[in-house]
Amino acid sequence: MSVLIQPAELAEALAGAHPPVVLDARYPGPAATGNGLPAFEAAHIPGSVWVDVDTELAGPHLGPGGRHPLPDPEAFAAAMRRVGVRHDRGVVVLDAANSLAAARLWWLLRDAGHEDVRVLDGGFAAWERAGGVVATGPAKAATEGDFAGRPGRLPIVGPTEIQALIESGVDPRLWDVRTPERYRGESEPIDPVAGHIPGARNLPATTLFEDDGTFLPADRLRTALAGVNASDTLYCGSGLTAAQVLLAMEVAGVAEGVRLYPGSWSDWISSPDRPVATG
Repeated sequence: MSVLIQPAELAEALAGAHPPVVLDARYPGPAATGNGLPAFEAAHIPGSVWVDVDTELAGPHLGPGGRHPLPDPEAFAAAMRRVGVRHDRGVVVLDAANSLAAARLWWLLRDAGHEDVRVLDGGFAAWERAGGVVATGPAKAATEGDFAGRPGRLPIVGPTEIQALIESGVDPRLWDVRTPERYRGESEPIDPVAGHIPGARNLPATTLFEDDGTFLPADRLRTALAGVNASDTLYCGSGLTAAQVLLAMEVAGVAEGVRLYPGSWSDWISSPDRPVATG
């Protein structure tokens, strides 16, 4: 079964005897104010529940950990129970279009042990283009779920390990998935320091999608991702886009062993002792 689900397939599943839990993680982006709730209430998939990226899919930004540190495991489990996640029921996650926020939720659920999590390819925009039924207004309260996941199923790496590799002269095998301008340090619209982690290569996430926000076909993804090896590490600005690229690798069937640096660049630069490269 593909990790992606198409709008027609989701519509059929929702009409079945055991419909999936549908979670909408629409998010206006790091440079925007507010959250995705107004967009959700203006139009959403019937029966879906909105999840807040900043408060439920990330922990408080009170220090190291970056702009979107991983949430406390118990807080995340409680949030998932609130929105109806159960161990015996599939979950479909989505966002506005390009799976940026949905990928974070997909990764968190898989890391915590939920085996049946799929992502709506193209998000809510694809659902609307396909003529899917749309509801408006606040979501109805979900039936309390029984999710009690524990994180640690998926490989991650932290700054201490990366810095030790750099200082010892070993290639850290890092892939910075931000835009080339941010990678080179020519433009930094979000974080206070520009540049990249020394030794990192650039793999822009934007090259992995069609113009409408859907993923490239699997064979084209495999070509685009051919340089990434098992045990390599993905990072971005705050961890969201890195999860998006890991999802693309899952679509392509080449994600096994690839690690995530959850705090990413915004965590790396939180310590002045860590080296920064530009160009």
